[in-house]
Amino acid sequence: MRDSAMGDPRETILFRFEVLRSDPHTHARVGRLTTPHGDVDTPTFMPVGSRAAIKGVMPELVRRTGTQMILCNTYHLILRPGEEVIARVGGLHRFMGWHGPILTDSGGFQIYSLGQLVAIDDRGVRFRSHIDGQLVDLTPERAVEVQQVFGSDIAMVLDHVVPLPEEPHRVEEATKRTVAWAARARKVQSPGQTLFGIVQGGLDLKLRHWCLEELVRLDFAGYALGGLSVGEPPQEMYRLVTELGPCMPEHKPRYLMGVGLPQDIVRAVAAGFDMFDCVIPTRNGRNATAFTSKGRLRLRNRRYRLDTRPIEPGCLCPACADGMFSRAYIRHLFLTGELLGPVLVSLHNVYYYQKLLAQCRAAVARGTFRQFAKETIEQLAAETEEISDPADAEGPALGRRNAADEDS
Repeated sequence: MRDSAMGDPRETILFRFEVLRSDPHTHARVGRLTTPHGDVDTPTFMPVGSRAAIKGVMPELVRRTGTQMILCNTYHLILRPGEEVIARVGGLHRFMGWHGPILTDSGGFQIYSLGQLVAIDDRGVRFRSHIDGQLVDLTPERAVEVQQVFGSDIAMVLDHVVPLPEEPHRVEEATKRTVAWAARARKVQSPGQTLFGIVQGGLDLKLRHWCLEELVRLDFAGYALGGLSVGEPPQEMYRLVTELGPCMPEHKPRYLMGVGLPQDIVRAVAAGFDMFDCVIPTRNGRNATAFTSKGRLRLRNRRYRLDTRPIEPGCLCPACADGMFSRAYIRHLFLTGELLGPVLVSLHNVYYYQKLLAQCRAAVARGTFRQFAKETIEQLAAETEEISDPADAEGPALGRRNAADEDS
C-alpha cells in the first residue's frame, strides 16, 4: 500500500522519512527520519520516559547508549505537571533537558489500563486523575493540541485500545471509533505538526486492514500498529506483525507500539517496521535483570557474589566500559537498595537494545539480514544462563507491557 504522492502542506520539510536501503530477502529496511531536533537512523528504538524522564538516568548518559529519540506520554504529562507548566518553561525538550527528537504517545494505552475508571464514547474519554481526583476530559482534538503545546517532534492520534481477546463487536466498535477520532485529529493538526495514525482492530486481520486503509486515506505522516501486548499470545502478535508490516505505506515510517522483547523487535524489523518503544529494558534494569548476547542475567543471584566481570565483557555501555563496575558490585547495590544499581543496569539494557538495532541496520546494509535474524532469534530462544540453583534469589520475571508500571 502506497501513500499519497503529494502529502499535506501542513507538514513541512522539517519532517522527512527516506528509505535508504532494503533487504533483498525480507521486508527489512534502513532509513532516516529528519525531525526539527535532529536525524534518526531507522530501525530505531525509543526508550520510554513517560513522565519526561528515563527513570534515574541523566539525558547525557541516555545519549551515550546510542539513543537518538525518546518517547514521552501525554496522559502522564497532562496529569502532572500539566501542559501549562511545560508551555511556560519553553516546551518539553527544554523542560526535560533532552535536545534530541521526542515522540509523544497520546495516552490511549494508559487510558485502556484504567478499566472501569474511565468513560469512553464517540466524543472522547473522561476519567479522574489518580493523583488528585480531578476530572479529565480528553478528546481527539485536545490530545493533538496538547502535544503541539509540548512541542514534540512526532505526535500520535488518540486511539481506543481494547484488551485481547475481546468480543468481536467491541473490537469493531473501538476500531471504528479510532478511525473517526483520527479524522477529527487530522482536522485540528497545526501547521508543521507531524502526526501519526494508529492501526487498531484486535486480532481480526480483515478489520486491521480496513482500519489501515481508512487511515491511509487521511494521509498521515506515519503509521503505527497499536493494541498489541495487551493479553494476546505471542504467536498472534507475530501473525499480525508479519501480515500488516509490508502492507503499511512504503515511503512512510512504520511504528510498532509497545512491543519490545529483543526477539519481537528482530521479527518486526524483518516485517518492515522502523520504530519501536517499550519499557522492558528499563523496567528490567530496575529489577536487576540485564540483557546480554549470551542471555539474561539475574544479577541478584548468589552466583555473582564474587564475579569480577562487568555485566557483559567487551560492552561499551556506561556501566560496562573499562570494567569499572563488576557483577559482584552491582549485585551488592541491589541487595543494599542503592539507587546506582538500577541506573547502571538500565543504562546497559538500553545500550544493548541500541546495539541490537545498529546490528539490524548493518545487516540490512550488507544484504545479510535474513541470516542475522535467524541466528539472533535462535540464540535468544536458547538462552543458556543456568537458573537452577534453588538458593539463588532471583528478581521479578521479565514481562511485556504493563500499564501499572510507572514508566509504561
